[in-house]
Amino acid sequence: MRKAITGAIYALSGAIGVLAFVYPLLVPEFATAGMGQAHSQVAPLITAVLVGLTLLALVVELQGRTLSAKTVAILGVLVAVTSVLRFIEVAIPLPGGFSPIFAPIILAGYVFGARFGFLMGAFTLLASALVTGGVGPWLPFQMFSAGWAGMTGGWLPSSKLGTGRAAISLLCGFGFVWGLVYGVIINLYFWPFAVGPASQTWAPGLSIGDTVARYVTFYVVTSLAWDIPRAVGNAAMILVLGGPLIKSLLRFRRRFYFEVITDA
Repeated sequence: MRKAITGAIYALSGAIGVLAFVYPLLVPEFATAGMGQAHSQVAPLITAVLVGLTLLALVVELQGRTLSAKTVAILGVLVAVTSVLRFIEVAIPLPGGFSPIFAPIILAGYVFGARFGFLMGAFTLLASALVTGGVGPWLPFQMFSAGWAGMTGGWLPSSKLGTGRAAISLLCGFGFVWGLVYGVIINLYFWPFAVGPASQTWAPGLSIGDTVARYVTFYVVTSLAWDIPRAVGNAAMILVLGGPLIKSLLRFRRRFYFEVITDA
């Protein structure tokens, strides 16, 4: 029953996330009103709903396992440590869109599972925004995107978790792809409001094919060069740090993930 409830909560949060990105395309009045007006009205509500759903998911999860409270403590520690990495972006100029936070999010999802990965990504972006002053109407969109990165990390084949060459190669490729996918997703936050050549911008009444074609053109022209350093950086971090970090996370998982079986 608890699994069904938590599954429904995560599914609902995913549906809200998708809707948050595409609502200007579905309701052109929002797009024509301008990004500032549209997102200033919607973003606080989306943030509140997302945070509320993730906290609700944690409460429900806490009822399911004897030591899940310790797992939540691990989540809190990992979120805090990863959030501090955002200071690097502020203190040291990094190439393009590279950020050191995505590799830990992906690896945590890979080891602890999709739900843990989603929570790790969403809460990391929330906490790092609070400590770096990066709070704005873009925040819920960043939280969803990072959460999805961690969640899909938990979907990777990990029945035989390890730090061998095959596992690290898979994770490096996954991190590279997500470096680009994150940019593709997050650009939807502002693309419906963008002004520019007709071949790159959206207009009400476009077919799905034309909308996709214009967005691909927009992304390649404006963002691909920015996102490639993020993709390369993700792969490089996982290549260098993935093995030791996975070993550490596996030790925590083995220590805290067990069930108490009572006599019948």
